[in-house]
Parts: sequence; structure tokens; C-alpha cells
Amino acid sequence: MDMINVLDKGYVRLVNHMGSDLTVVNSARVSYAKESNELNERDIKLIKFLAREGHTSPFRHVILQFEVYAPLMVARQWWKYVIGSSHQEGTGDSLDAWNESSRRYITEEPNFYIPSNDEWRSKPENSKQGSGQIVSMELGDKYTQALMDFVDEGIRKYESALKDGICAEQARLFLPAYGMYVRWYWTASLQSVCHFLNQRLEHDAQKEIQEYAKAILQLSQPLFPNAIDELLKSDH
Repeated sequence: MDMINVLDKGYVRLVNHMGSDLTVVNSARVSYAKESNELNERDIKLIKFLAREGHTSPFRHVILQFEVYAPLMVARQWWKYVIGSSHQEGTGDSLDAWNESSRRYITEEPNFYIPSNDEWRSKPENSKQGSGQIVSMELGDKYTQALMDFVDEGIRKYESALKDGICAEQARLFLPAYGMYVRWYWTASLQSVCHFLNQRLEHDAQKEIQEYAKAILQLSQPLFPNAIDELLKSDH
């Protein structure tokens, strides 16, 4: 399995990866000119020690590359995390790479995330951010239809502008932004990926980005089972 569908039209695809749990071990042991050829119990204990004590540089020798297709509201929250990662205490990672499709250059049919009538959430009772419980089906119906109408109108104006000769980089102003799907490649070290997971798997993270974090975890964990388990523990 190298791709997982997320939300209504989105997905996460594992494009490539480099290294293994053994890579982490040998990156740490090079200080003593030692190397393991096959992962053993001593190696697993070393991974546990490195994660527990915050010796994180060996985890940056393992790299993952994903293709992600997600609503812009998810992409921008994700992007904010990536940009800040190298400045956050304990991450030490400035190796993240992000390349995103641009509607300055492409005019493929736009897709939009439209919650179904049982996915609209109420505002939280005791917080200024996040969300509460699922609203009634009647209210959900109202806003699913309203959003569909809004999106359809935006697409009509966008296509009309293109037909009239308006450049794509300006015509896109008519497209409702936050729900529009965008596609990007994200390449990051295992440490950075696990820091993202620790942040976005939390119960108070936005539900939509939680779903993408779950997909990242599901694709990554079989490749680095010991390192990921320990890095996820170490941030809690």
C-alpha cells in the first residue's frame, strides 16, 4: 500500500523513502566506528535511548517523500508547521522540502472539499478555536447546499474569465480558496515527520488535518516501526 484516500477527494501517497530503523542505529554508532548489519535487541534499545534522551540527529538520516492532495485550509496549516519546524526547539530540522502545484500555470478542473450534511461541526463551548459536536442534519443540509452553490458560482466566473482571455493567475481569484484542493510534494526527515504527527494527531488538532496525519502514520510506520514508535512516545 502506497496511497490512502482522505476526506472526499483527497489522498496521501508515499512516493519514496530512504533508510530504515537500522539507518538510525548506524548513524548514531558511526561516532565509535561501529556498524550493525541486522537490527537486533541492542539496536532497538539504542533507538529507545536516542529518542528518550533527545539525541535526534540520527533520525534525520532517514527521509520520506509524500504526494499530498488536500484542501487549501489543510495545506496552509501544514505549511505553517513545516516553515516553523527548523525554528522550534527540539526539531533541529531544516531539510524539509515543499513543492506545490500552482494555478498560475495549470487550469485543470478545480476540486473542492464539501462536507456532507453529517460532517458540519458546531463552534466549541470553551475555546476560541477548534470545533464542537456535529450539528443537526437539517443544519448540515443547509450548509452543504450553500457551499455547493457558492463553489458552482465561483467556477462559473473562473471559467468565464478564462474564456474572455483573463490570465489564469488572476482568473483564479474567483475560486473559493479554503476548500479548493491543492497538490504538493513534501520531503522530510523521519524526525520532522514524527514531530508533525505528534502535533497533528492530538485530539485538539483540526479534524481534517488529523485525517491526513493518520494517513501519513499508516504509510510510514511499517517502514520504521521502532523509530516511529519511540519518537511518538518521546513528544508526549
